[in-house]
Amino acid sequence: MASSLSVKYVLNKVPMAVKNKKEKEVEKEQNENVSKKHDETVSEGSENQSDSNIKEEDGQTSEDKYDDLNNRFLRLYAEFENFRKRTNKERLDIINNANADLLKDMIPVIDDFERAITNNEGSEDVVAIKEGFSLIYNKYKGILQTKGLKPMDSKGEVFDPEIHEAVANMPTEDKKLKGKIIDDVEKGYFLNEKVLRYAKVVVGQ
Repeated sequence: MASSLSVKYVLNKVPMAVKNKKEKEVEKEQNENVSKKHDETVSEGSENQSDSNIKEEDGQTSEDKYDDLNNRFLRLYAEFENFRKRTNKERLDIINNANADLLKDMIPVIDDFERAITNNEGSEDVVAIKEGFSLIYNKYKGILQTKGLKPMDSKGEVFDPEIHEAVANMPTEDKKLKGKIIDDVEKGYFLNEKVLRYAKVVVGQ
């Protein structure tokens, strides 16, 4: 009989122990959730306080920042417009004054021609007149060569449509002259190795 009461007592105790254990686990979990929510609340409060401090330190709202960026953009745009106008003006000045150096070097040649004309009005010395004009011609030619002008030597060369312009074809019995330039009607010129004027030539056939 005593053994039966002991078993019954133990069986009654087991559900109670299990129930107490579950209650403790639920209570522990609730405490952890409360603690976690408290930590999150504190963290959010710190972040909000930090953002508030940053905003207070900057002293700028979103509208202030927009106005600041807009003003910067307007200043940059104005600077770019000024730069563009200045660049265009400089380019126009370069184009308008591109021949200034050449013309400046040509003025002495004009002076020589004017002196030659004045001196030759009453002169009958043909040799001196020829020598004077030869000197002026050589001076003029030298100036042009210093600027990159170079005459073409076309006579006797093979006709090249890239640099020559055929104005006539002349029959020839000499086979060596066929396809070659027989006469140079108008001399061609290079400017810095680029064709400035095509040579007008007569080609042998």
